[in-house]
Amino acid sequence: MTPLFDPDEEARDALRARQGAGARYDAPVAPHDQLLLARRGAAFFARVLNELTDRELDAPSACDGLSRRHIVSEVSLSARAMAIAIKSVRGGLSEDEEAWQPNMPMTVTLPARALRFLYTHSDIHLNVEFRDLSSSQWDMSVHSREAALAFPDAMSALQAYMRAAEALAALEKGRRGQVSF
Repeated sequence: MTPLFDPDEEARDALRARQGAGARYDAPVAPHDQLLLARRGAAFFARVLNELTDRELDAPSACDGLSRRHIVSEVSLSARAMAIAIKSVRGGLSEDEEAWQPNMPMTVTLPARALRFLYTHSDIHLNVEFRDLSSSQWDMSVHSREAALAFPDAMSALQAYMRAAEALAALEKGRRGQVSF
């Protein structure tokens, strides 16, 4: 049964009215509820990441042998790879995107500020690619050039992203009783 009042839909309508013509939105057939959940999860992850001190970022994670910076690097690089794969559904890639290769050994050595920025930028890039998918593109196959990412459609890619975010959020409970990584 559909609720009579959906505060999220009301908020989306109000945002569209404020932004006016020229603003871009998710396709009408896009999975709005799942996108909202993924975006909220990403915002929560970003908040926890930005609350960590640089020293806490270097601390071990709940994954044996990995620091929190390894987890942030993996999330960031995975989001970037998924964004590039999804963009390829919409059309051609730039030379830089075609040539991009994840470099985990280098990424984990980035200064804390750069690592936080990498996460922010990769999250924005993935969100933009989801937003720019047309209604018909949500049903298209998504593959990375290395076939490391292969999904029957963009919705499956979103579900994989959400499962990864849930798994990362559940990795470790820590500071002040809140979920951390």
